[in-house]
Amino acid sequence: MCSVRSNKLTMQRCLKRRQFADWTLDQLKADPDFGSKIIFSDEAHCVNKQNCRIWDAENPRHIQEVEMKPLKCTVWCAFWPRGVIGPYFFENEDGQRVNVNAERYQHMIREYFWPRLRRVRTSGLLFQQDGASSHTSPPTIQVLNEKFDKRVISKNGAVNWRPRSCDLTLLDHFLWGFIKGKVYANNPSTIEDLKANIRHEITSVPVEMCQNVIKNWADRMVSLKPSRGGHLDDIIFHY
Repeated sequence: MCSVRSNKLTMQRCLKRRQFADWTLDQLKADPDFGSKIIFSDEAHCVNKQNCRIWDAENPRHIQEVEMKPLKCTVWCAFWPRGVIGPYFFENEDGQRVNVNAERYQHMIREYFWPRLRRVRTSGLLFQQDGASSHTSPPTIQVLNEKFDKRVISKNGAVNWRPRSCDLTLLDHFLWGFIKGKVYANNPSTIEDLKANIRHEITSVPVEMCQNVIKNWADRMVSLKPSRGGHLDDIIFHY
């Protein structure tokens, strides 16, 4: 019984993903540059696993105390043809990581994101986000509609973003994986080192690369149709 129900839910999700692909392809047919008019956004939890490691040819017989919860930071970015907007770290006044709730997310939108769009005409742009509750609460959608009225791709937005579709958002299927190895390349020993690496790598992503990734996003929409809405491979194009 559970297997039948699970298969039914999977089929429903795939159908909704195909419907989203159909909608996107219709937009691309009317406007080949449609993909370049979407600002994709997402958060990621970057865990610092390099706090204290001992390397030796022999067992040093050293007892290492470790924290029950590893140090980590929560970072938000937006991705569009002009480059990457961010990073923004969700933290308190003491620099300590905090959970992302609706109030903090709205604060980030107003105090960090809006100023970076001050000189940008947003009338033709769309904004995409996933279905996290902090993103989709009515007050949050109201804040986003201040600049993206009826052009928010999100649960409770004008266009419904399909759940379990991290393979379709540019940050999940490209950006986070692209910078992960670079961020940890020099084994950051503190959260501040980790955050500094994240800032450096995010700001170093070439604009040309962002533009190529967005062009390939349209190809992913094409590939979604023959897959019947199934999830795509992590990497199916070269950037």
